Amino acid sequence: MSEDTPAPRSNFITAIIDEHLENGRFDRVHTRFPPEPNGYLHIGHAKSICLNFGVAQDYGGLTNLRFDDTNPTTEEVEYVESIQADIRWLGFDWEDRLFFASDYFGQLYEYALQLIKLGKAYVCDLSPEELRQYRGTLTEPGVDSPYRDRTIEENLDLFQRMGAGEFPDGSRTLRAKIDMSSPNLNLRDPVLYRILHAHHHRTGDKWCIYPMYDYAHALSDSIEGITHSICTLEFEDHRPLYDWCLDTLGIFHSQQIEFARLNLTYTVMSKRKLLQLVRDGYVSGWDDPRMPTLAGMRRRGYTPEAIRTFADTIGVSKANSIVDMELLEHVLRDDLNNRARRVMAVVEPLKVVIDNYPAGQEETFEVPYFPFDRENSPTRQVPFSREIYIERSDFMEDPPKKFYRLAPGSEVRLMNAYYITCTDVIKDQSGEVVELHCTYDPESRGGMSPDGRKVRGTLHWVSAQHALDAELRLYDTLFTKANPYEVPEGGDFKDNINPESLQVVTAAKLEPGLADAAVGESFQFMRQGYFCLDAVDSKEGALVFNRTISLVDTWAKMQK
Repeated sequence: MSEDTPAPRSNFITAIIDEHLENGRFDRVHTRFPPEPNGYLHIGHAKSICLNFGVAQDYGGLTNLRFDDTNPTTEEVEYVESIQADIRWLGFDWEDRLFFASDYFGQLYEYALQLIKLGKAYVCDLSPEELRQYRGTLTEPGVDSPYRDRTIEENLDLFQRMGAGEFPDGSRTLRAKIDMSSPNLNLRDPVLYRILHAHHHRTGDKWCIYPMYDYAHALSDSIEGITHSICTLEFEDHRPLYDWCLDTLGIFHSQQIEFARLNLTYTVMSKRKLLQLVRDGYVSGWDDPRMPTLAGMRRRGYTPEAIRTFADTIGVSKANSIVDMELLEHVLRDDLNNRARRVMAVVEPLKVVIDNYPAGQEETFEVPYFPFDRENSPTRQVPFSREIYIERSDFMEDPPKKFYRLAPGSEVRLMNAYYITCTDVIKDQSGEVVELHCTYDPESRGGMSPDGRKVRGTLHWVSAQHALDAELRLYDTLFTKANPYEVPEGGDFKDNINPESLQVVTAAKLEPGLADAAVGESFQFMRQGYFCLDAVDSKEGALVFNRTISLVDTWAKMQK
């Protein structure tokens, strides 16, 4: 972790840990981050990553990375690799503690046999639909399975035959024998194993029965010696089952602690729905810069420092809430403001010919990357020539009052270069302005007035002779509503997708130094926003820059 990473705040989780260390329940802190390899990580996972790794670091403890790979039908090696890359990018390291639930399949199987021998588990022949019917409701108790009283010997035989591949998918399950009348539905004889003849990305075809998450999670924590198993709030009702598994088997008992997951406006956090967006072509992939995935945010230009600061800023609590996207963007803008080099880029170019500048002459200006700290800022040489590009929006033929940019007869400052005055306007047959002619004041080199006259307008520019052609991708929120799930009856969250979430500018002109930009490096295109070189589509001779975020907060205007 870098030295500038904020220290985690005290919270209810650290209070529980302090109590455990004080009363002797644990003499150390060992956490884990247990992602399912069935999709890419998103900003919500970043909160959990920062919490699990951060808490352990604060207490001088350890954190494991353990993949919950118990459902081979949804898991892919691509997801395993992307998850590891994302965690490292955030700045965390699990060192040699990379594990998979599949590492423990043999041991979990032996624990299941032990539960059967204790009379605490049985093989059930109810179909999935019958299981739902027998389970009961929140107001009505469940009904015992007709197979609940099978003998230990029969259960052992059937379970071993399940593992041997003798029965078809869905025909039998192994269930815990707890209490079908429990007010907690998770204790109504939950399924521990199901039959699933599917190829596993690590174990191949060795297994045709797979443990359920609640069972594998509790026992994997115990096997690894995890002291504090930090989960999101939806697992709070599952904690009694977690405790039952460990207590019944009499093995090391980790402490499960739940916190509220991150919910963010204008965003969906369900991996199932994110996968739907990918598969249905609403986005270009998991790393589309409009996606809330860490891969997408990295490609868009988010920094790991900003995400860690955001996670620290929102903190952890036991109450569900929704965080405004505005806060995330505020943190990001603050981070980029301190690290992004300022450069000049013209998004919608309009050519300017400086008639009294010598034809064929070139010169360079030494320009600081951080003009607000000129004395300490690194600099670069920016070329200047007779023909330049300015922003089309920086010229008006018939301007209103207080338009301090270029107009016929008006004088403006070219940033760090010269004063120029517009003398002529060239239009095409349709009447569109295609070129401006100006004169410059040679005595104003560096953008400084030689006689003290004041010029109120300052424009950025790029030398036409030296300009780089680039494609700019301007991103907005992927959804038009703060709550994308807010739809009329029969509607779908995809109905709220923002049709203007991506605008592509194909004719931008950049200063030539950006030819050496590194993938992921952040720049402030002056007066335009923060941009970074796209990691996928940009290549030599075809530069593509993604706008990470605008320079100013646009939410207030949107809300009005």
